[in-house]
Amino acid sequence: QVQLVESGGGLVQAGGSLRLSCAASGRIYSNYHIGWFRQAPGKEREFVAGINWSGGSTYYADSVKGRFTISRDNAKTSVYLQMSPLKPEDTAVYYCAARESSRARFDYWGQGTQVAVSS
Repeated sequence: QVQLVESGGGLVQAGGSLRLSCAASGRIYSNYHIGWFRQAPGKEREFVAGINWSGGSTYYADSVKGRFTISRDNAKTSVYLQMSPLKPEDTAVYYCAARESSRARFDYWGQGTQVAVSS
């Protein structure tokens, strides 16, 4: 079992920055992947960014490439999402998720943290 807790959301003006944190606990193995997803009101949840737990390889949705950076701190078993510059369309609830390999589903989810970007 893996437990995930997000933090760091808030209200920010367009062009500003936020860093989201995902604290992971439980059995996290080297082949696990941690991802960030988001869901805006009235829209489906979408993938934002992912990272391989051991090697640190990263991948991003085209909509955030060049603006968002995912990173990990293995010592603290945390994953971060640095977001800058933010746009109003980035407004959503952001979720941290984990999967057991690059081909598995994301089966473990956090409760989400709200990000609101004003224009």
